[in-house]
Amino acid sequence: MTQPIKPFDVVALTGDLPERGLLTGQVGTVVESLGKDVFEVEFIDDEGRTYALTAIGADRLLVLRYDLAQAASG
Repeated sequence: MTQPIKPFDVVALTGDLPERGLLTGQVGTVVESLGKDVFEVEFIDDEGRTYALTAIGADRLLVLRYDLAQAASG
């Protein structure tokens, strides 16, 4: 079972968004939930400048985890 995406989650793109100049694997932060499974994601460079702020569907995002998590037992 996956946890729902929520504001302030760090996410990575699972596919290119060429219309926005974004590539698979780029990392952003969820800043707002816009509706069921649609999120406003902010992408920031190493200098802290926003280079993209766009709505993205949950199916195109992977939540990055920084803590120890147990694998689901099957």
